[in-house]
Amino acid sequence: MRNLHPVKVGSCLLDGRHIYIQSMLNTRSDDIAGSVAQAKALEAAGCEIIRAAIPNMDAVALIPAIKEAVSIPLVADIHFDYKLALAAADAGIDKIRINPGNIGAMDRVKAVADKCREKNIPIRIGVNSGSLEKDLLKKYGGPTPQAMVESALNHAKLLEQFDFHEIVISIKSSDVRNMIACYRLAAESCDYPLHLGVTEAGTARMGLIKSAAGIGSLLCDGIGETIRVSLTADPIEEIAAAQDILKAIGRRDGVQLVSCPTCGRTRIDLIGTAKAVEEALRGCTKNIKVAVMGCVVNGPGEAREADIGIAGGDGCAVLFKGEQILRKVPESEIVPALLAEIEKL
Repeated sequence: MRNLHPVKVGSCLLDGRHIYIQSMLNTRSDDIAGSVAQAKALEAAGCEIIRAAIPNMDAVALIPAIKEAVSIPLVADIHFDYKLALAAADAGIDKIRINPGNIGAMDRVKAVADKCREKNIPIRIGVNSGSLEKDLLKKYGGPTPQAMVESALNHAKLLEQFDFHEIVISIKSSDVRNMIACYRLAAESCDYPLHLGVTEAGTARMGLIKSAAGIGSLLCDGIGETIRVSLTADPIEEIAAAQDILKAIGRRDGVQLVSCPTCGRTRIDLIGTAKAVEEALRGCTKNIKVAVMGCVVNGPGEAREADIGIAGGDGCAVLFKGEQILRKVPESEIVPALLAEIEKL
């Protein structure tokens, strides 16, 4: 684990012990009712930090409305206008996302730093490969990891000049390998918490694959305190994807489903069965491993580490717990029988 400077975002302490799931509202910033409804839906789905775009002063009204509706921290996404940062802080925001180098003269940077210190509000510095400073692009010949990390640390230095250190850093790229290299270098170069994400990752399918590769790799290295799976999709899908990534690497409790890819020995509808079991257990909070296997070759032998599972036969399946066979059930009863056994665990 990195030697972190812990940062508090509302009720969330970014100290490396818990990986927080974040998402962003995609409702219009002038749609307060719609934004509140989406924020509530995200919280119910398991989102732990919400970000909202604040493009103008009218959008500041979102902050108290959302804060009243949800109990999780709210982040204001602000670009260029330091007055919006000051207004968001006064409105009760929990964190501000702004790049100090983009807001003008140093008196403006000082004003934001002073206001955030007064209100105990951290600042997230976000560097993106598509908007890197021209001097750094020239120095490094492109948006290299060295260029992006230098950009992030330069922004941080502007705040540090005014004795402000409650900083979170994100360094995003749509290129997975570049993103991984950026965060590894950042982890070596500073002690600030890191917010992980593959930016512009794509639609639900490809975005999840790229995010799992990038975010998952870094989390396995012990890097990252908050994550966002950026998808061109309903933000609710981002939460499910993030939860699945965390469960896959053992950083979040819940059901782990293992199932075989099927082969010519399979004599039941294993694909349909696995999908039905996965859907039925989506809201299950038990920390268990469930196996759905196509035949006795793959289970219970290969799935002996599962807490409970089924192994298909010819139009039937056996229920097993570890290496113990419980009973045989016909194909039509596989899913309800398995769920009934899970209820007992």
